[in-house]
Amino acid sequence: MTEPATLTIREVAGRTGVPPPTLRMWETRHGFPEPTRLASGHRRYSPSDCEAIERVLAERARGLSLQAAIDRVVSTPVEADPSLFATLRRAQPALPPQVLPKRALTALSRAIEDEICARADRPLLFAAFQRERFFRASERRWRELARTAELAIALADFERPRVRARGVCELPLPGDAPLGREWALICDGERLSVALTAWEQTAEAAVPDAARRFEMVWTVEPSAVRRVAVRAAAMAARIDPELIRTRAQRLEAGPAAPPADLANVMALMHRTIAYLAAAP
Repeated sequence: MTEPATLTIREVAGRTGVPPPTLRMWETRHGFPEPTRLASGHRRYSPSDCEAIERVLAERARGLSLQAAIDRVVSTPVEADPSLFATLRRAQPALPPQVLPKRALTALSRAIEDEICARADRPLLFAAFQRERFFRASERRWRELARTAELAIALADFERPRVRARGVCELPLPGDAPLGREWALICDGERLSVALTAWEQTAEAAVPDAARRFEMVWTVEPSAVRRVAVRAAAMAARIDPELIRTRAQRLEAGPAAPPADLANVMALMHRTIAYLAAAP
């Protein structure tokens, strides 16, 4: 699944901090970035274009000239199948990562899952469980989540794919997939958008649960959630293209609209605080 080119030049300027006149000048003088042109002539950009612009700015900060920075970014594109954690970090680089024990990450995930049940309206749900046994421990909860979801996908080291018209679709990860070391929970919905991603610092199989540590970032910003959801769908599409093509068409529509008010976000925050406080 390719990321849709739906962003205007003003939206790109807002995301990257590069003013529209500068973006136009870069395009004219350096052929970068290369937006899609509508029939009207207006430019449209994808989230990947924003990532490339941010990388150019980072290279400039290291002392490269503008042309050298552009050449380096264009010649070394972002890997095609990065981790969801890395995708969210690029979408919102200002997010502060936090290192959490498994018990705290479990409490946070439970709070998000219960808020999805309470407030989300036909969401697209993606989750990375690392191991099949971790999914089985949460399978009952996820069957309940899937009842009202437009699509629910679990990614783990399953032996074979299980695609269901109703219920959780189980998709196996390749053995070398970056997601094999990650914990992720993504809800792309009309009323609730939230993405939690984490990578495990303690990857040894013998580490007991109490000692497991994860570096975590999460967001409720709809456009960032959509960006991570698009990436998760692209990963799933490599395993089952037809499933994504027929049941995740909303992801082609561009970033989700911001919520009308903060009520849903505040409800999630309150539930999260309560669950973390009660974590054993």
